[in-house]
Amino acid sequence: MTELKCRKKYTLDGDKEERESQHEPDVQTTKPVKTEEDEVTSGRNGAGKQQKDEGEVKEEDAQHKEEESKTPESPVKKSTRSSAGFLQRLVRVFFGCLAAVACGILYAAYLSAYHDRKFWFSTRQELEREITFQGGSGLYYYYYKQMLTATPFHRGFYELMMDNRTVAGQTINAVVRLSLYPELITSFIYRFTGSEEFVEPIYFYIGAVFGLQAIYVSALFVCSWVMSGTWMAGMLAVAWYVINRPDTTKVDYAIPLRDNWALPYFSCQVAALTGFLTNNISSATELFCYLTMSATTFTFLLVWEHSHYVLFLQGLCLFFLDAFDLLPSRKMAEIHMVYVSALLLAFFSQFQNAALLSSPLVSLLIGTWVARNYQQKMKTGPFLSRVMKLFVYFHLVFTTGITFSYLVKKVVQGDESDFFLKFLEVKFGLNTTTDFITNFLLCQESFQVPAQDLFLRLTQASVLPFYLLVLTVCLLSTLQTIYRRLSGLPMKTNLKLEDGRIGEQPKVIYHVFHTLIFGGLALLFDGMKYLWTPYVCMFTAFGVCSPELWMTVFRWLKLKSIHPVVLSLILSTAVPTIIGFSLWREYCPRVLAELSEVQEFYDPDKVELISWIKSQAPAAAVFAGSPQLLGTVKLCSGATVTSLPLYTDIKLLRRTEDTYQVYAMRSAEDIYKILTSQKANYVIIEESICNELSVNKGCRIKDLLDISNGHVVYDKGEVYSFSKHGRFCQEIKMNYSPYTNYFTRVFWNRSYHVYKVNSVISFQY
Repeated sequence: MTELKCRKKYTLDGDKEERESQHEPDVQTTKPVKTEEDEVTSGRNGAGKQQKDEGEVKEEDAQHKEEESKTPESPVKKSTRSSAGFLQRLVRVFFGCLAAVACGILYAAYLSAYHDRKFWFSTRQELEREITFQGGSGLYYYYYKQMLTATPFHRGFYELMMDNRTVAGQTINAVVRLSLYPELITSFIYRFTGSEEFVEPIYFYIGAVFGLQAIYVSALFVCSWVMSGTWMAGMLAVAWYVINRPDTTKVDYAIPLRDNWALPYFSCQVAALTGFLTNNISSATELFCYLTMSATTFTFLLVWEHSHYVLFLQGLCLFFLDAFDLLPSRKMAEIHMVYVSALLLAFFSQFQNAALLSSPLVSLLIGTWVARNYQQKMKTGPFLSRVMKLFVYFHLVFTTGITFSYLVKKVVQGDESDFFLKFLEVKFGLNTTTDFITNFLLCQESFQVPAQDLFLRLTQASVLPFYLLVLTVCLLSTLQTIYRRLSGLPMKTNLKLEDGRIGEQPKVIYHVFHTLIFGGLALLFDGMKYLWTPYVCMFTAFGVCSPELWMTVFRWLKLKSIHPVVLSLILSTAVPTIIGFSLWREYCPRVLAELSEVQEFYDPDKVELISWIKSQAPAAAVFAGSPQLLGTVKLCSGATVTSLPLYTDIKLLRRTEDTYQVYAMRSAEDIYKILTSQKANYVIIEESICNELSVNKGCRIKDLLDISNGHVVYDKGEVYSFSKHGRFCQEIKMNYSPYTNYFTRVFWNRSYHVYKVNSVISFQY
């Protein structure tokens, strides 16, 4: 009888070891997994180890006795249990997706109601509606209108590729230069679905943008849900996103902007990448995440000219995961294939866009591929050896990438490629310059350091304190995992709640790197907050709703008075419930009050100006002015302009500098030569720029021009502007010679003065 029991125990042990070996990854077959308790007690004396071993043996004996007492389950019970589990998961996924879609639809409805209430959009005339597209963003809507009237559609597309009616004296490919694929696709859908019978073109256009914002919110919901495993995290992420709307999106005041079209696709891409990085997912789920990631990456590259910079930052996060051996090599190779295929498709879709070839993302991919082939045994050896190999690997990747980027820029773009480097030198205080374009860009709000109001608003909404807590826990756990990997210890793929290792999940590690890199840039550039803040809301919601995060803290604290698993489950439900209730109590009345507030955006002077241009100016007239105003002029009248509100094209920026000379201390003859060289027939002078009053005087247009033109005098610590000529925008209003020789005033009101550039100079004294 004793022999029979021994044989039975041996058989059970053997079956258990065989099952465990099948579920463990390859890296665990050569070395057993050590728990954190083993590492902590590894430095103790042998007696402690012996006691621990004896305790483990007793525990295993108790488990075997319990297994012996159990009767084997029948196949029918196993099938019933698996069916019930599958049905339960299916119900959870169904209702979770339903909640995500509901959050997106409600947010889109709220945006639509808020926009209509703010601008009184439904009661305005067409001209007044178009003027509400602020900041020059309405230029994109002009091309949408143009494609609606193009007959046939492909001819309108060809005219955009050879556009000579936008910028005077230039023929541009407007599809690539302005990233007009959103307008092309939207106009195509509107025309060929017969939507003109049901909805006006402008409502269809803004409805498409609001629909994308709904997808944005739903993707944040799903991403937080996938990371935490609960819908509560998704709903909390959406609540924080809506509350912090001024810092999460620019859709309130500039609907047609490219980032309003592109960032929803990036959000979907991040959600798909999060699912792809999750351990122990089914092959079907992994394939779905891979295909979604591929489609959204390509679309993101297609609709926004800055997208490759954002993907470079994301690729940098994944590069660190791969370098520290925190991600399976197979998945990293597949992600690289997504990047390469998306870049190639976007390159040909944008008519061989040279900017993609010289993008930092391509340089990173090239550098990684070269370094990996050159240094094949980087992830082997003891701790010190691995660290030294990592330094060599980083050096190879970045040296190769920078060299490749330098060569491509020299071949493709010439000397203009150095502008971005000079811009960064001035931004970080490594150099100074009098160049107007560099200083003009630095004075833009997007490139300035964010104000303290940002952090105050995030703190008042309670997201920033919890974000710092979640980030600290996840970062420390990630550093612990990195140390374990560099020490040669394997990662555990089938983590359980009681393990308390939240930083050992690749998806969590990615988001830690993601929020650190984007957050660091948000501290330098205010415009980066629109990329960072939404994921702050998502990441914080995941952390406070994740039992693994609380369990990680309890494992560090070695909590014994209360069972840590039970307490972590309680806190992961109680804390977000309390946060959600407090947010609902404080901010729900505010959000609803925004829909009832009487706000009216109306610019009668601009309406009067555009009406005059449409009725009095010749159809072939060319207008000069500030880029933002020219964007509105182009949208509402279709007139040819001298410049566009684009800050990524150096040539257009130089034309903008020339046009802005009307606010400098230049002679009438100089301004006349500049405007005639741009083929301008009319110049529009704005009172808000000519007599600009600002606290930051160094960023006024006239101050930047004085610095660039050398009209600044420094005397005893004071700064003065001096020139033998008066400021043109002020002197021309006096209507005396020589200004009346070159220009004739044809329209004026409180905000705008329009002067005709005389084709024949009449000298009057």
